[in-house]
Amino acid sequence: MQKIVVLAKQVPDTANITGNAMKEDGTVNRAALPAIFNPEDLNALEMALTIKDKIGGEVIVITMGPPKAAEILKHSLYMGADRVMLITDRKFAAADTLATSYVLAETIKQIGNVDLVLAGRQAIDGDTAQVGPQVADKIGFNQITYVSALKEFNDNYLIVERDGEVQTEVIKTGYPALLTITSQVNTPRYPNCRRMLQYFRADLRENFSDSDKLAAEANVWVIPTLSLDNLKLDEDRCGLKGSPTKVHKIKSIMLKGGDLKIYGTGQTDIKQLVRDIMKVYVEVN
Repeated sequence: MQKIVVLAKQVPDTANITGNAMKEDGTVNRAALPAIFNPEDLNALEMALTIKDKIGGEVIVITMGPPKAAEILKHSLYMGADRVMLITDRKFAAADTLATSYVLAETIKQIGNVDLVLAGRQAIDGDTAQVGPQVADKIGFNQITYVSALKEFNDNYLIVERDGEVQTEVIKTGYPALLTITSQVNTPRYPNCRRMLQYFRADLRENFSDSDKLAAEANVWVIPTLSLDNLKLDEDRCGLKGSPTKVHKIKSIMLKGGDLKIYGTGQTDIKQLVRDIMKVYVEVN
C-alpha cells in the first residue's frame, strides 16, 4: 500500500440550525452555523488509519474549502494522518458536486501513486452522496459505495460489506479503489495526546509571523494549500462557472407546536392519559 487519500469536508453543524441558515440565493449561510468535521469523513479517516496500522501506507487528508477548513486538517493530524492539504481558492466558491469532484479528482491525480481513496458516504450539509462516486469516475478507480464493514484487507485486495437497498452485499475489490463509508463501519479514535502536542501550532503559512515561519517549516507545522493555479485547472469547470446545479426555489418551513396537556401521577390522571391516547389512535386510524 503506497498512499491512502481521505476526502474530508468541514460542514455546518446541521444539528444546530437557526432561522438564517440559508441565504436568499439558495446557498448555505455558513457564517451563521458552527463548523464541524463531517461525521462520516471521520469514519473514513479511521478506516484509513486502521489499514495503515496493519499494512502500512501514507495517509493523506485533503479538503476543499475556505481557510477556516484547516481546522479539520489539524484534527486529522491529531488522529494520525501523515500529511494534509487544503484546496482553497475564491474561484472554487459555490461549487456543486460536479465542480467539486473535478477539483478533488485532479488533486488526487497530481498526488500520484494513490492506491485507495476513502470518503464519507455523504456530507450532512448537502446529503447528495454524489462527490465520492463522481471522483471515482473521473480518476478511473473501482468504487464501492455505502460501505458498512471492513472484513479483510491486504496489499492486493480488500473485502467489505455494503448496505444494499434490500440486503447486505459482500464485495472484494483490487486496487486502486474508492470507497464511501457509512457511520456503521467503525468508531473514530480520539486524537492522540502526543500528536496534539506535536501539531498544536499547525496552521496556514500566512498565519505565521515572519519570525516564526522558519521554525514552523522545520517542525512541519505549515499546512500546505493548493489553488486553481497550483493545480493548473480549467477555471470554467470550477466554482460557480462549472456548476450546472441551480437552486430553483427556497421554501421556509415553519414548525408549529401542538396542544400541550400535562398529566399528574395519580390513578385518575393515568386513566385519563390512556383514554386520550386511545382517542388519538382511533382518530388517526
